Amino acid sequence: MSNQELKNTMSKSVEAAQRNFNTIRTGRANTSLLDRISVEYYGAETPLKSLATITTPDSQTIAIQPFDLGSLASIEKAIATSDLGFTPNNDGKIIRINVPPLTEERRKEFCKLASKYAEEGKVALRNIRREAIDRVKKSEKDGDLSEDQSRDEQEKIQKETDNFIKDIEKKLSEKEAEILKV
Repeated sequence: MSNQELKNTMSKSVEAAQRNFNTIRTGRANTSLLDRISVEYYGAETPLKSLATITTPDSQTIAIQPFDLGSLASIEKAIATSDLGFTPNNDGKIIRINVPPLTEERRKEFCKLASKYAEEGKVALRNIRREAIDRVKKSEKDGDLSEDQSRDEQEKIQKETDNFIKDIEKKLSEKEAEILKV
């Protein structure tokens, strides 16, 4: 695995952690809150964002305008049964969701969830590091690398891992600050 491949694989893990962070409520309306919602549409589970235009007219409201008005009831049901705790308001053309301000307790829960997502990202990075180091050790054992070259490669891999872990920790602290901001 080249250095560039290692960086690409690790940056994908960081991006996955960031996508998870984006699904956490911060007390402000944000279209990414609905990214994980799937709607039963003509017998198939379909992502909400492919069935409707989702906008945020103000900081406390999300508006969902379906492309097909026949899917309004299904969309409303999917949002109501999701774990987001939103109550959709359907006016026959547009579904509006009022995003209530977060309670202190919910903010703490969301901080824990963000920490969990960060830890999952770090574990993924450590697994990538372990695989890369195992490959380097195998190359050394096969005689393709000297002991010094192997140690240098392992140190490079460790430095990259540390940098990406710092990146996840930075994103976590930004998300926690965003969640706790009243």
